[in-house]
Amino acid sequence: MRVPLRTRLFAALTLLIACAGSAGGYAGLRLGGWLGAGAGMLASMTMVCLGARITISLCRLHTQDFLKQIVGDGRAEASADAVLWGIMLYEAAAFPLAAGGVSAVERESRRTVAYRCAAIDDLPLSVRLAAAETLEVVDQGQDREQVRAAVRALAEVVRECRAGHLDVRDEQPS
Repeated sequence: MRVPLRTRLFAALTLLIACAGSAGGYAGLRLGGWLGAGAGMLASMTMVCLGARITISLCRLHTQDFLKQIVGDGRAEASADAVLWGIMLYEAAAFPLAAGGVSAVERESRRTVAYRCAAIDDLPLSVRLAAAETLEVVDQGQDREQVRAAVRALAEVVRECRAGHLDVRDEQPS
C-alpha cells in the first residue's frame, strides 16, 4: 500500500513537533524542574510550529509570484476574449443565417455590446486595433467573406496575446 505524500508530510511534521517538544521538555526539566519542563516543551513546540508556518507561507508566496510571472493576472486575456465574443455575436446579427432572423433592436444591442467590449481599458493595443478594424468592416456590411477574414485576423491577434502562446514552427502556431 502506498501512503500519499500529503499524509507522509503531516506525519513527519507531527513527529518533528513531538521530538522538539520532548527535547524542550527534557532541557526544561534539567534547568528548572517540572515547571521548566512544561515551559520548555511549550516553547520548543511553538518555535517549530512557527517555523513551519513561516516556511509554508514563504513557499506559497514564492509559488504565487512564479505563476504570476508566467501566466499574468489574466485580465488582458479575458478582455481580449470578451471582445472577440462580442464582435462574433455582432457579426452573427449583422449577417443572420435566415433573412429577417435578427431584429433591428437586437442587431443594435449587439453592436453596442461589441463597441463597449472593444473600449475596455485592459485590452492590449494590438487587440484594440484589430477590433477597431473588424468593427469597421462589420459596420460596412458589404462582403461576408471580408468580415469573416477580419474576424479570423482578430482571433489570431487575441490568441497571440494569451500567456503561454508559443509558435512551434513558422506555419503551425500552438
